[in-house]
Amino acid sequence: MAEFKERRRAPRILIAGRVTGRAQAMLDVRILDLSVTGARIGHLSPLSPGAPCTLGLPPALGSLVLPALVVRSVVSGSEQSADGKRLLRYESGIEFVGITTEQQKVLRDALEKLTPAGGLGEAWLVI
Repeated sequence: MAEFKERRRAPRILIAGRVTGRAQAMLDVRILDLSVTGARIGHLSPLSPGAPCTLGLPPALGSLVLPALVVRSVVSGSEQSADGKRLLRYESGIEFVGITTEQQKVLRDALEKLTPAGGLGEAWLVI
């Protein structure tokens, strides 16, 4: 029988019972519409309704980082990646929660300067 050789740099310990943790991931999103209460975003990974998240807005919107909750998320279509794989596209509605009066003011001022269907730049979401 072949002997098992550990390749990890440090040993792992099995945990008995149910111990939970939380992992965060960053997701590039496209802002489809935006208000002072929330946004509709397009993205290529599924999101779970009810999940807390943080939306990072581009400099055109004051580089705000706003806490939010995913309200809804649906498949909106598909596209082909550069390597030929078919990817699902999603649209999600998020609601801002607990944003400060100052954040609301910065967002309101930025929204007043935007033209309909104008480009907003890169945004990101941490889930």
